[in-house]
Amino acid sequence: MPRFSIIVPSHGVAGRLGQALDSVLAQSFGDFELIPVCDAAGSPAAGVAAGHAERDSRVAPVHAPPSEGLAGARNAGVRAATGTYLLFLDGDDVLVPGALAALDARLAETGPVDVLPCEHERVPWWEGEPTRPAAPLLEHAPGGAFAPARAPRLTGVGLPAWSAAWRRAFVAEHELAFPPGWFTDVGWCGRALLRAERVAVSRRVLVRHRARRQGDRLRLPGAHHHDLLDQTERVLDEAAGLGLPAERSGPLFEQLFAAVLKTAAHPRRLPSGRREFFRRASALYRGHRPAGFRPPGGSLGVQHRLLAAGSYEAFAALRDTRRAAGRAAGALPRPRGLRTRLHYGLQLRRPLDPNLAVYCAYWGRGYACNPAAIHAKARELAPHIRGVFLVEADQAHTVPDGVEYAVLGSHRAWELLARATYLVNNANFAEGVVKRPGSVHLQTQHGTPLKTMGVDQSTYPVVAAATGSFTKLLGRVDRWDYNLSSNPHSTRVWERAFPGSYEHLEYGYPRNDVYVTAGAHDVARIRAELGVPEGARAVLYAPTHRDHHTGFEPGLDLEAFCEAAGEDVVVLLRAHYFYDRGGRGRSGRVIDVTAHRSSEDVCLAADALVTDYSSIMFDYANLDRPIVVYADDWEVYRETRGVCFDLTAAPPGRVARTPGELARVFRDGSYADDEAAALRAAFRERFCPFDDGRAAERVVRRVLLGEPPEALPPVIPLAERVPAPAAATLVRS
Repeated sequence: MPRFSIIVPSHGVAGRLGQALDSVLAQSFGDFELIPVCDAAGSPAAGVAAGHAERDSRVAPVHAPPSEGLAGARNAGVRAATGTYLLFLDGDDVLVPGALAALDARLAETGPVDVLPCEHERVPWWEGEPTRPAAPLLEHAPGGAFAPARAPRLTGVGLPAWSAAWRRAFVAEHELAFPPGWFTDVGWCGRALLRAERVAVSRRVLVRHRARRQGDRLRLPGAHHHDLLDQTERVLDEAAGLGLPAERSGPLFEQLFAAVLKTAAHPRRLPSGRREFFRRASALYRGHRPAGFRPPGGSLGVQHRLLAAGSYEAFAALRDTRRAAGRAAGALPRPRGLRTRLHYGLQLRRPLDPNLAVYCAYWGRGYACNPAAIHAKARELAPHIRGVFLVEADQAHTVPDGVEYAVLGSHRAWELLARATYLVNNANFAEGVVKRPGSVHLQTQHGTPLKTMGVDQSTYPVVAAATGSFTKLLGRVDRWDYNLSSNPHSTRVWERAFPGSYEHLEYGYPRNDVYVTAGAHDVARIRAELGVPEGARAVLYAPTHRDHHTGFEPGLDLEAFCEAAGEDVVVLLRAHYFYDRGGRGRSGRVIDVTAHRSSEDVCLAADALVTDYSSIMFDYANLDRPIVVYADDWEVYRETRGVCFDLTAAPPGRVARTPGELARVFRDGSYADDEAAALRAAFRERFCPFDDGRAAERVVRRVLLGEPPEALPPVIPLAERVPAPAAATLVRS
């Protein structure tokens, strides 16, 4: 029997779940079982949990349907537990280092106890000093084990379930379970402390609670706040049934109604039904008020008296007078230039055009990437929606014939941005764009993340300095309604790197549809357009941007590589788009395709890919053609840029560290042998689950046509897809 059973619900926190589980497995005290509770076998969180279970036998995932909520997940974990003590850990929090060793030592001092509340640390999601909210509840408790009557203010009401250890035999004896509802901790902790006979406390921090940018779910507006009254009634009924003495029932009553009054005094928490909430709370107050109970002093005491009297009008008047007398008017972000600001402001007063969609890619670099693929599919499936692409003035010539466009920064562009119902971008629209009620913003992203993104960049000084204000970045994130994802890995990274209230669409990348729909004639045509000689092996070399470099450095002598790799090898050089200066040319066996408008065309033309850490590898993997990672400075890149996973431990093919190694794998053919194919297959399984050729269709039908998720085309399994064929030279090799 393990000392501790640690139960970790995971619904909605897949992006942080790995950190929570790692914090447990890294504990110096190892006598525990770790029970992640996942939605279903195929959910993103289940994948994280399964990966940890493969690495450590102490991890034993179980499943609970999302419909059962947090309470159902915890109860499922309790049923599976075998440890002496139960611990709960939310999937986006962590155990502090040494927590289990300190807890075990404390239990050795006190002997068996029913409940052992502990300190926890609340860490602001971005800036600010950590706090210890439980400290006032624990500071006056006796030093050893004690009966709850000796610490009557330790009622459990203000105690999170994950900030204590619970003896499993005690839980089973009293048939304790988390009650359904949002405020399940109130019901669990309140009832448990009523039943406990022997308690002790620990003033050591057990859990580091990491606040979410979106805020505490329990404080969000909605009818779920009525559940607080259900939990309050449940605890008060049990206290009455046990005949709790006044010295214990008074603090319990006061703490429960402190929470109730806090909700009643915040109009934003209850957009509707405030009067009903107050009246029911008033009835509970009068029905359960302990004999001789004296309300606290000050304004809170006035609220107690008004609640007891059922005087909702007076309570509402008091609430309104206590609210801030004035609010700083939120200045609307505005475009530069007085005339443009005035024009945009006037357009914002006009109604949204329900049939207008505005697209932009790479900050206006042209008709490209996911926005272009969605635009093209929308012309087919939603022809009633007018689509306009925004481009920089010097990129207008790149827009295909028949595609309507506007120049970024022009009055016409601002008018379109003000009136469009649908706004689609793979980066972000300008700071000045206002998110209007009724408009729909779709963020398509432009790659699968290997490097750190968003707020995860804040701990890497070189990157953070170039990123600019993270506050402004998150202001742009707040405009997103949907965020497109090409694989579960991306979903987890976006959740952590761009915290917001948007909905994830795990539909695949529309730009990658062509890797399934293109045919041999398309490949041949593109190779001819790019100037690839007949019978040549075209190797695409696509290095990524280095934040610690000031300009483009190829990192490889490409002519020397061609000579050493084989007489039939030519290189298609595609530098990062930061270094696209519009030039195009050929030097010997190196063809510069950096300025070519479509990275998808370039990938289709290539028989193999050589890259360092560019996200192009994730897209190219859909073609199931050889990939070689040239990782000559992996350690430097990892330390200066930060990465989401170790590419060298799970690469899409062979890994070369020197120019000689890189040339050799092409010369001897090992870049495309069985071992390389096996690595590529595992990589594709992980990163290409949704790119089946119908991603654009799913996006258009869901976002532009409003079809429900269940009506969309299901994803074609990876094994059943037929990628665009490679050139004949690769087939022969």
